[in-house]
Amino acid sequence: MDKITHLIKLSVGTESVESLAAWQAAQAGRYEDGLPRHVTRMFPRREAEILAGGSIYWVIQGMVQCRQPILRLDRVTGSDGTARCAIVLAPGLIRVAAAPRRPFQGWRYLAPADAPPDLPENRQSEDELPPELAGALAEIGVL
Repeated sequence: MDKITHLIKLSVGTESVESLAAWQAAQAGRYEDGLPRHVTRMFPRREAEILAGGSIYWVIQGMVQCRQPILRLDRVTGSDGTARCAIVLAPGLIRVAAAPRRPFQGWRYLAPADAPPDLPENRQSEDELPPELAGALAEIGVL
């Protein structure tokens, strides 16, 4: 089996997992296949590792809060003529154990050993904790 690598990305302007889901749902009609995407300037060099089972982990309000499996990486051209990468994602967000993350630009590779674990199925629909509380609990190891 191939080595797996994930991506991690800030979801800029997103207030919650629900607002990210709503934004992706609103964008679904823009694409023939209806799948959510994140278009970025850089194309990952480790494509095979990402497509071997990788996910994109979303940082929302300074906390890693959810992930989405990556289905494929499409080469697209932006309206300005620049080559870009469309990270095509599985629909739906999988909540993970909240983990604090400092701001960064673009996306980064994330080793599976460093990825927060998924929340159990019975906790996937729980209400989110406020980001400050979730961060404080994660710092002391409660979350």
